[in-house]
Formats: sequence, structure tokens, C-alpha cells
Amino acid sequence: MPPQNDPFFDPQAAQPGQQPPAQRAVEPAPPQVANASPGGAPSGGSTRAGAVSTRDGVIGSWTAQEATGGSCRVQLSSSPSLDLYRANATGCSNRDLQQVNAWDYRDGEVYLYQRGGAVVARLRVGSGGAMNGAITKSGAGLSLNR
Repeated sequence: MPPQNDPFFDPQAAQPGQQPPAQRAVEPAPPQVANASPGGAPSGGSTRAGAVSTRDGVIGSWTAQEATGGSCRVQLSSSPSLDLYRANATGCSNRDLQQVNAWDYRDGEVYLYQRGGAVVARLRVGSGGAMNGAITKSGAGLSLNR
């Protein structure tokens, strides 16, 4: 096979009987500084409760307002569970919410999951740090407040 058709041919590599090409010096990477703020939030006075627009900002206990007018507690944990994070809901009248056991934060939305991986609800951060969305199966409204 001619060298130009060989996928491994490197025209810069030394040919037999030639000196190898000069190696270019590699510059060291700049030092990295660890962030000592809890939750990875930037320092400067911001509180974790005020940073609801991040995954770490939604961790904690929430009061869910169901479309039927009832309320229940939803806990979003920082403990990993496979590719998701652990969650639970207590006192919910909606059967799908009762089955919540995991959650994730992607593209500014919180996804609540039940056993088997089905999405129970999708929520977006609204005004005042509340999250608003809907139950996936029924389309019924759902909001979470601190």
C-alpha cells in the first residue's frame, strides 16, 4: 500500500535512517483552585436556598401542592441512585406521586421518577424559588415550594 493511502502513515514521523523531528515543549496546565463553598456554589453571599436554578439548589424538603388542592412532602436527596438521585414523597393523594423514588435535574428542569424509571412529573423553577410543572400521565398541575 502506498504511504499516502496507509491510515497509519505519519509524514512527520522519522523515516529509517533519518533523525526524528524535534519535539515541541508542552506547557504545564495552570493550577486549579478548589472551591470551599458548600454545594459547589460560588462564594460571595449567595445562599443555597436562593440558588434553586442548580441541581444542588433543589436538594432538600419541599411541600407539593397537588391540582386537587391537597399537599404532601417531597424530599429530594443528594444520595446517588444509579444515574439519578434518591427521592421520596409522603402524604400525597396522587398515586403516581406516592411512587416517587428518584429525581434528576437536566436543562433547568427537575424530573421526578417512579420505580421502573417512568417520569412522574416535570417541573421548572418559577418565581420566588417555587417549581411549577405537571404530572406526566394526567397533565394535572403540580408545584413545589419550600
